[in-house]
Amino acid sequence: MRHARGYRRLNRTHEHRKALFANMAGSLIEHEQIKTTLPKAKELRSVIDKLVTLAKRGDLHARRQARSRLKEDQYVTKLFDILGPRYKDRQGGYVRVLRAGFRYGDMAPMAIIEFVERDVDAKGKADKDRLAAAEAAE
Repeated sequence: MRHARGYRRLNRTHEHRKALFANMAGSLIEHEQIKTTLPKAKELRSVIDKLVTLAKRGDLHARRQARSRLKEDQYVTKLFDILGPRYKDRQGGYVRVLRAGFRYGDMAPMAIIEFVERDVDAKGKADKDRLAAAEAAE
């Protein structure tokens, strides 16, 4: 029986898992679509749903709670300014997990996790802006 087994440990310590999901949640918030393994995507889904629910609340305490989960302030800003209002009328299910075949090296099941009503232009936008700023500085 699987009593008291509420989440996947992913063969990592608690601190490693916490850092992993903080980084993955930040990447998902920034790009609005990422590719990862299927078990990681399924676990990240609950983390992101809780963060978007905090963003829908929008008060200072919710912002501080989200900041304690995420690594950078830019992710918190986008979460509260863009994603929170976008999903204001939605009751849950902010992300979807799509199966994406198997990884070539070890045949691990891969998945694409993305926001439901995502901005298609958000993926790679920060990288393009960073490169444009570097070229302008030269």
